Amino acid sequence: MHHIILDLGRPFCETTRARPVFSHNNSTGGFTLSSSASGASLPELPPKTLWGHPIGLYVLSSTEMWERFSFYAMRGILTLYMAKVVLAGLGTAAGGQADQTYGAYLGFVYAATFVGGMLADRLLGQRRAIYIGGFLMALAQFTLMTQALIVRSGSTASYLYPMFFAGLALLACGNGFFKPNISTIVGTLYPEGDQRRDSAFTIFYIGINIGAAISSLASAAGEAWGWYIGYFLAGTGMIVSLVVFAWGKKWIVGRGLPPVGARLLGRGRLIVPNVIPIVVGVLLFVPVAAYLISQPHLVQYLSAVIGIPVLVYLLYEAWRAPRIEGGRMIVAIVLCIFSMLFWGFFELAGSTIQRFVEGRMDRMVFGWEMQATFINNVINPVLIVMMGISFSTLWVWLDRRGLEPSSPFKFSLGLLQLGLGFLVLWLAASRAGATGKSSMYWLFLTYFLFTTGELCLSPVGLSMITKLAPARLVGVFMGTWFLSSALANVITGGAVGRLTQTYDFAPVFLGIAGTTGGAALLLFILTPLLKKLMHGVK
Repeated sequence: MHHIILDLGRPFCETTRARPVFSHNNSTGGFTLSSSASGASLPELPPKTLWGHPIGLYVLSSTEMWERFSFYAMRGILTLYMAKVVLAGLGTAAGGQADQTYGAYLGFVYAATFVGGMLADRLLGQRRAIYIGGFLMALAQFTLMTQALIVRSGSTASYLYPMFFAGLALLACGNGFFKPNISTIVGTLYPEGDQRRDSAFTIFYIGINIGAAISSLASAAGEAWGWYIGYFLAGTGMIVSLVVFAWGKKWIVGRGLPPVGARLLGRGRLIVPNVIPIVVGVLLFVPVAAYLISQPHLVQYLSAVIGIPVLVYLLYEAWRAPRIEGGRMIVAIVLCIFSMLFWGFFELAGSTIQRFVEGRMDRMVFGWEMQATFINNVINPVLIVMMGISFSTLWVWLDRRGLEPSSPFKFSLGLLQLGLGFLVLWLAASRAGATGKSSMYWLFLTYFLFTTGELCLSPVGLSMITKLAPARLVGVFMGTWFLSSALANVITGGAVGRLTQTYDFAPVFLGIAGTTGGAALLLFILTPLLKKLMHGVK
């Protein structure tokens, strides 16, 4: 979920002419391949700056901050709301089913960004895509708010169940338009080679994590005083994001516009105005996605149907490629597989771990019980802000001395620390027992390990794929990277959701710790071979 090209803690990209640009959705949302004119070929920005950067950077950072506030405010209460309200009729099975549904939902969130990025590149431009995505996400949040209010009134109307899943589908669709395009514009503020670019993305990344951190307050309000409040605050945050973006467009002149000659109302390949297929596509996507999210077992089945042929095809391409090219492709495939494992389990923070914190942790602080949605969702972004820059500096320091670990080794470190985090959760769950409570200090240690693991693995993945994939297949491999993120959440959410229904939390956490630890060991053993197959790529 959190790939960073610039060795920071969350996703961003840089954009220049004559080479592809790759953006990622945090926590959130997937990658896309795009291209854009370099800063040198675009109109001059207004001369006013703040701390040496164009004002447009702070407009984009604030826009993204409020969008992340919106997304994580909703995510913070989603699983608990499903278990306690939407799926409550399933009894003890509600929690496991909520985990599976959450995984299916994230699968659509990641997958939609690929289409949204292509539409922006070829027709809409990033600005229009952001407006469309923001509107759909605000509509989604208020749809969920309305559904929660109606349920609160005591109604059991038959439309409430599909209404909830329609809200999730709208969120996935809107995220597909919004998320892959906002960070793409950041790079266009600077001409190629501008030394300010790294620090610009640092500022952008800080905005992302501030939004994620303060969203915990909205989630806590929803859990404490009414679920609809959480959705209302999330929708309000999305509106604020759009208002900031619209107000600040004067500071990003010429950036994020449609490609030359692209006309939304002009006729396309289907001999109809281009806008019509987009509208029809959204109208078809929402009900289909809503139904599938409500039936996560179908999404899990589709994942296998899609994933296995893709893997076979990539192995075939590697087999028929020249030796050096084929070796690098094999490494890219291996890294995709291990990345799936990491992010699939990491994202359980929003589902299984959230339910564990709510039900099995003692959250009393100075006589006040902290909301589970707050304590579980605030730790990681705060740690990312605190440690992200230090980690990026560490990698640079090691690289200058020829000591920086290889990319496969960093992957193995990330997996090992994730496994240790789940081992801590197993200890916490074992101490809590079936009805007891464990100290929330275990949670702080867990997220410390999760975050250090994320900062080892996150800066590596996507940039490695771009280096290892041959030019003729870079789009295919990037599509595979997007797909792997989607499949990871569907598969792990489905498996863990079912297992917790049968075995409870402790055995499942121990199993995940063993799986990720074993994967880390395997990758460590494979590292010398993978380095050889990389043929000099760092």
